[in-house]
Amino acid sequence: MHNAGEGPLNRHVSRRIDWLAARGSSGVISGGRKGIEKESLRVFPDGSLADTKHPALLGSALTNAHITTDFSEALLEFVTPAYSNTWETLRVLCEIHQFTYERLADELLWVTSMPCLMTEDDDIPLAQYGSSNVGRMKTAYRNGLGYRYGRRMQTIAGVHFNYSLPDMFWQEYEVLEESTIGGDDFRSAAYMALVRNFRRFGWLALYLFGASPALCKSFLGERKTDLDNFNDNTLYRPYATSLRMSDLGYSNSSQAGLKISINAVDEYIDDLTLAICKRDPAFEKIGVKVDGEYRQLRASQLQIENEYYSSIRPKRAARSGERPTAALRRGGVEYVEVRSIDLNVFDPVGVNQNAMRFLEAFLVYCLLQDSPPVDDSAYAEIEVNQSRTANEGRNPDLKLIRDGKEIPLVAWAREIVADVRAIAEIIDRGEGGSDYVQAVDAQAALIAEPDVTPSARIIEDMRENRTGFYHFAMSCAEGHKDYFAALGSLEDERLRMYSDEAAASLGRQQDIESSDDIGFDEYLERYYSEQGCSE
Repeated sequence: MHNAGEGPLNRHVSRRIDWLAARGSSGVISGGRKGIEKESLRVFPDGSLADTKHPALLGSALTNAHITTDFSEALLEFVTPAYSNTWETLRVLCEIHQFTYERLADELLWVTSMPCLMTEDDDIPLAQYGSSNVGRMKTAYRNGLGYRYGRRMQTIAGVHFNYSLPDMFWQEYEVLEESTIGGDDFRSAAYMALVRNFRRFGWLALYLFGASPALCKSFLGERKTDLDNFNDNTLYRPYATSLRMSDLGYSNSSQAGLKISINAVDEYIDDLTLAICKRDPAFEKIGVKVDGEYRQLRASQLQIENEYYSSIRPKRAARSGERPTAALRRGGVEYVEVRSIDLNVFDPVGVNQNAMRFLEAFLVYCLLQDSPPVDDSAYAEIEVNQSRTANEGRNPDLKLIRDGKEIPLVAWAREIVADVRAIAEIIDRGEGGSDYVQAVDAQAALIAEPDVTPSARIIEDMRENRTGFYHFAMSCAEGHKDYFAALGSLEDERLRMYSDEAAASLGRQQDIESSDDIGFDEYLERYYSEQGCSE
């Protein structure tokens, strides 16, 4: 019998883990599918933001399955398929880097989540997706983000980890839970329980994988801050883990009043839809179409679903032209997308197998843990814990809030990781080997020694070399470029696959552009009317 200690683990979780353990050799939770989306800015050799167009040799940012852009024309996003094996996922991610680097001329990929050498907001180029209605909408949406939140914040980069449990697990888990609902509804409810618990315990990911304890002063511009001076050009917090996930990054106050329920998938969909339709007085002041330019798509709380930032999202693969919420309503939750992971500056592709394996076991832990509905007080605890960990996570005296009471971060982290290790053992039993336990043990070491966390290593490197954030990041970027150069070209078959996809994507973009039969204004009107939004 699994011994449940004090804190998050209770008898229900103990029963579920015992059930899993009894089936470990069957691989019931082995082979979950893992995919990565990784963002990186293109920069010139001096580290300044590239103002060049998206390289044509990389194909169409609108339709290429592997290489696209995010907010800026310079912000590349690499996308892998989902594989059951972490190595396969990372192999493809590495190949995409190789393919890209050979087509970047003298440009570099910025390797930290926080950018540097930032110019004025208006000088940051918006991503361009061609002349089609869908392409124009994507660019106009990004223009809206710039007007609403500032363009600089939108250049922050990260790693998104996509995960789904195997079908075998769901068939047996439904029986274990004696569910009165079945199929897609049961799976959606369980995934939403996972989402709630990741929000509750996701501060742990910031502690373990946070890698943005410092930033260039140029990123903030004229914005006032209480950060400490590291040197003339670098600001930091001594115990920070992820300023990217603090109020200086994605966790800003702009969406503080937006309440999107994660208690049920239907509530989540309804709340997002309402936010897309509901007018916002502050955003109305921006205007929508001004002097022939769309400053934003709509003066509503959210322009589209993706504008709502969360550390984790419930997802379903959308069909062509299908909105994310429509996909969820059609088939329920298919996988989750973890969005709170900083780029690992010490790894050439920004993430490694240990991190992926830990996250997989951690997400299973979040699924198995009891997950009551999140009310206003729980939301408040979630936000406090995230903020404290992002800003002060390595402070040995830091306390978080659990059920209204303070608990040392280290003590709570140890509780969670001990139970994640039990799940890792079960995954290993199904796959044969000890990779997952080793991955969890590697993270457990970071709790015992915060000085070896990625965030601490960055600050220590800057101190040892008596340099600031810019020079640290530049040195790493140049080193990563050399790493991929040393790997050489891809094998002919793999090179042909990526080259063919790039060429085909340009053709697909042209097909989309030629198939438009209505103007952009009408296209937007139809889009929002289909959401149920009235003027």
